[in-house]
Amino acid sequence: MDETAIDRAAMVRLAKALAFICGPDNTTAIALKAAGESGSERDIKKARALFLKLKPGDRKAAMTMLND
Repeated sequence: MDETAIDRAAMVRLAKALAFICGPDNTTAIALKAAGESGSERDIKKARALFLKLKPGDRKAAMTMLND
């Protein structure tokens, strides 16, 4: 399994967690899902930037959901 596939799968899982926390219409959740599905550098950069702009509590909750 190559490194890109792992990152894409993680982004999709993170998008699902964020959609659960912030709602399915959340811009960041949508961007993460698109980045995970397409794998394009542009989509990944956009999703990362949006994720970093989230409230710290939302980011932490989403990351915690990935660990469970």
